[in-house]
Amino acid sequence: MATTHTRTLLDQDLRTVRDDILRMGSLVEEQTERAVRALKERDVSLAHHIVESDERVNDLRYKIEDECLRTMATQQPAARDLRTIVAAMHMAVEMERMADHATGIASICIRMGDEPLIKPLVDIPRMQVAVNAMLHEALDAYIKLDADLARQVTEKDDEVDALYQQILRELLTYMMQDAKTISGATYLLWVAHNLERIGDRVTNLCERVIFAATGELGDYKPIKSI
Repeated sequence: MATTHTRTLLDQDLRTVRDDILRMGSLVEEQTERAVRALKERDVSLAHHIVESDERVNDLRYKIEDECLRTMATQQPAARDLRTIVAAMHMAVEMERMADHATGIASICIRMGDEPLIKPLVDIPRMQVAVNAMLHEALDAYIKLDADLARQVTEKDDEVDALYQQILRELLTYMMQDAKTISGATYLLWVAHNLERIGDRVTNLCERVIFAATGELGDYKPIKSI
């Protein structure tokens, strides 16, 4: 009877951590989408709001860490449950850093002020959609503890990297053709770099999901198709 009660309490704690991980992921997705929208629409007011809202993500990170430490101390989880808790702690840190990248994009928007974009944004919004889709699927893999799905998500980072390289080449061309575009192009390069880093951090989430599901720990390098 005592064992059943202990298991019930542990399941409740794990559910609380899981729900907060999902809530944090949803906030990161929202912040990233809004940051790129603020840039595209030149909405400095929205950009300021994103910067101010970053504290919500930070608070959730510390809440999750506290929940995980308390669960380990009071419930003494073992094996897969313990791996899931440790993975959640690492994931909270990674998602806080993703939110920092979104805030970085918003800060660039603020820094640009009224300076017009040197070109319509096409690939940067595509990068944002791609990294948010990766994050959403990585969280799905975490909920299901699905290592195979996590591995599939890491492979999608190639698409994000390809978009980043395409943006880099295009903006370098602008700068070489017209020195007046250097400032505006540099801002956009910083934005693209922030999105590329979010994609990298999603792959870190997936590594933690694989660890939680299988016990395998380390940098996961997907096998490329020939």
